[in-house]
Amino acid sequence: MTDTNRVLDRVLTVEIARVTERAAVAAAKLRGRGDEVAADQAAVDSMRKELNALNIQGTVVIGEGERDEAPMLFIGEEVGTGTGPVVDIALDPLEGTTLTAKAMPDALAVIAIAEGGTLLHAPDVYMDKIAIGGGYEPGLVDLDASPQDNLKALAKAKGVPVSEITACILDRARHAKLIEEVRNSGAAIRLITDGDVAGVIHTTDPNETGIDIYLGIGGAPEGVLAAAALRCIGGQMQARLVTNNDEQRSRAARMGIEDFERKYNLNELASGDVMFAATGVTDGSILAGVKFDDKRITTDTVVMRASTGTVRWIKAQHSFLGKFD
Repeated sequence: MTDTNRVLDRVLTVEIARVTERAAVAAAKLRGRGDEVAADQAAVDSMRKELNALNIQGTVVIGEGERDEAPMLFIGEEVGTGTGPVVDIALDPLEGTTLTAKAMPDALAVIAIAEGGTLLHAPDVYMDKIAIGGGYEPGLVDLDASPQDNLKALAKAKGVPVSEITACILDRARHAKLIEEVRNSGAAIRLITDGDVAGVIHTTDPNETGIDIYLGIGGAPEGVLAAAALRCIGGQMQARLVTNNDEQRSRAARMGIEDFERKYNLNELASGDVMFAATGVTDGSILAGVKFDDKRITTDTVVMRASTGTVRWIKAQHSFLGKFD
C-alpha cells in the first residue's frame, strides 16, 4: 500500500463523514419549508466549506452542474487545501431536494472520494440504470434484457416467484412503459419521487428495505454516486448515458465521452479505492434524519470503503456551541 493510500486510510474515511454531516444539518434546517432551491444551496455552501478544509488535492468530477450553471461545487472545481492525495470527488450535497422541501423520507447528503482518474466523468444528463445487491452470479441481470427476463432471472436466483420481487422505479412519465411491463410480469413496484442514489443502495438490503432491483432512467451524476456505494458494499450495476440532443452530446464529448451507446459496468463507473459517505437529512430506510433538540444536533451517517469492504455507522451528537452553530 502506498503512502497516499495510508493517508486515505487514516484521514479521509473519518473526515468525509464530517463533510456530509455538515451538509445534512444545513439542509435539515429547511425541511418541510417548500423551498428546494434554498435547501440545496444551504447544503452546497456547507459541503464546500468543509471540503476546502480537507488536506486533499480534489477535483469535482460529479457535482452541482457545470461551471456556467453552478456557482459552487461545479464539475471541474478544485477543492481542498491543495496538499495531500490527488482525488476525484463525486457529490450531491442534497440528494432529494423535493423530499427535503416536503419533509418526505430518504433525503441524503452524499459524497464519494476516489483515487484520481477512477470515477466516470459523467455530464449532467440522464442515465439508464439497472442495479441489484451482492451475492449473485456475475451478469445475472443486463441492461439490454427485457424487464421480464431480468425479473425472472433475479427471482430464480433468490428462489422465489416473480410475485415476491419488488422493483424500485422513479415515478416519471418516461417510465410508463417500464412500469406496465414490470407489473405485467407479476412483480411489485416501489415508486419513488426523488432520490435514486438511495433507490440503488436499497437493493443491497432487501430484507430491510423491501427493494430487490432498481430499474429506469435517472440522473447520470446520481448513477456514479450509486456505483461508488455499490463498489463498497457489493452489488451489480449497468448503465448507459441518455443524451437527447446535440448540446448534451457536445457536453459529454468535452468530458471525454466518445461512445454514446456504451454500456458501463460497475467497475467502469467507479474503480480504484473508493470511499462513500451519506448522512440522513430526513428519516429513511437507510439512515435516520437529522434530529434537533435544545442542546444538541444528532446525525446518522454511513461511511464505506471499497478496498476493505468496511462499513461504518456513525451516530454523532453535535453541540449547538460547536461547528454546526
